[in-house]
Amino acid sequence: MSNAHIKRLDAYRLEILPSYRRGMLASAIVYADAALEKFLEPAALDQAANTATLPGLAGNALAMPDIHTGYGFPIGGVAAFDAADGVISPGGVGYDINCGVRLLATALEAGALRPRLAELVAALHARVPAGLGAGGGVRLDKRERERPLVHGAAWAVERGLGRQEDLACAESGGAMSGADPHAVSRRAQERGQDQLGTLGSGNHFLEVQEVTEIFDEAAAGAFGLFKGQVTLMLHSGSRGLGHQVCGDFTDVMRGAASRYGITLADPQLAAAPFRSDEGRLYFGAMQAAANFAWANRQALTGLAREVFGAVLGMGEAALDMRLVYDVAHNIAKLEEHVVNGKKLSVVVHRKGATRAFAPGHPELPPAYARTGQPVIIPGDMGRASYLLAGTQKAMAETFGSACHGAGRLMSRHEARRCARGRDITNELLNMGVSVRSADRATLAEEMPEAYKDVAAVVGVIAGAGIARKVAKFRPLCVIKG
Repeated sequence: MSNAHIKRLDAYRLEILPSYRRGMLASAIVYADAALEKFLEPAALDQAANTATLPGLAGNALAMPDIHTGYGFPIGGVAAFDAADGVISPGGVGYDINCGVRLLATALEAGALRPRLAELVAALHARVPAGLGAGGGVRLDKRERERPLVHGAAWAVERGLGRQEDLACAESGGAMSGADPHAVSRRAQERGQDQLGTLGSGNHFLEVQEVTEIFDEAAAGAFGLFKGQVTLMLHSGSRGLGHQVCGDFTDVMRGAASRYGITLADPQLAAAPFRSDEGRLYFGAMQAAANFAWANRQALTGLAREVFGAVLGMGEAALDMRLVYDVAHNIAKLEEHVVNGKKLSVVVHRKGATRAFAPGHPELPPAYARTGQPVIIPGDMGRASYLLAGTQKAMAETFGSACHGAGRLMSRHEARRCARGRDITNELLNMGVSVRSADRATLAEEMPEAYKDVAAVVGVIAGAGIARKVAKFRPLCVIKG
């Protein structure tokens, strides 16, 4: 990359120097090797640099190898701000608050499931609502509208859509304790009322997979994984409710930034001091939306378990569909990290980035204390997905963070143009992947070529040492939003 203000630190890291942009308080570190460097968008690098201009930045701004242009912050961006004198920004979380992924393992072997795959994908497509604005997965009575915002995944478990042990294997136990449902507008609550237990649109999916490779036998054993095993991966978020919360507070933060004398390198970076009234209200509303997303993924889990059991004629014990882990990848969290040798309370913004806590971290389930946190990295519809585990190096370098997926290579418009005249469904079927979608346009936007090769992205994360590879999965059938 020919830019005097960007230098390569090693095989896996680039540094955007503070001289790149006036107002940068520190460098921005981009995780990319020489192969991925050529795919870096100048606009995304600008956004990474912009995040380093916000007040109270702790350490460096960071960008994962799946970086691409987003709203305000780049997707694949991580930035932490001192909780005492730093900011919080809706653009650092994104519109789909707590968009995230959960991985479930079963007792099934792929060979035994293959004859029933067509029936299974049809049943999943019929039972799990998907698509833009789709509702009707789990009906929410107006009188209990606030309960998922407060209790998160536990609300769905109480409704019979999961098991108590699921909660132990979800980030934050499937709920953040500081949620403030009263900070969530009536319009946001109305938009979410009919959307629990639904996938949504775009890159959201439900995918039946096969474990094809084990890299770390000890960690895979702790996670309950074996080669040839059938797994299920779910990717969804807070739906219309989270989108509305972000929109509501982006408007609030624009005014707040001016009142608090915060100079914005980009209006989309609208922010307020974390300890301000505006910051407090947004954080409470964001946590409520995050809890809604955990309730949504838990409800989807319950629906998927029902379908598997009905199609395969198997009871719960025989199917043994266990939650391996659930991770958020659009969220801001108040955490303690060591920065420049000093322990600080910081607000870590992860936008298109996954938490990757090291072995021994107190937030991990006891069964994972020796392995580190499971880090779930989905790929695209035609290629692999990966499970990694967090490391101490991630704690030291990235606030315990890693990438969240392959990362887009094409815009949605460009992908639709490239897919014109092609039958993506049949192409995937020839690759051994059965796919169903709410509409053909989604399949075009989400075709494999629209994304970076997830193996290359994971290779950078593993090479840089911020997570280590545990297992690889290939898709068998996919339901797209």
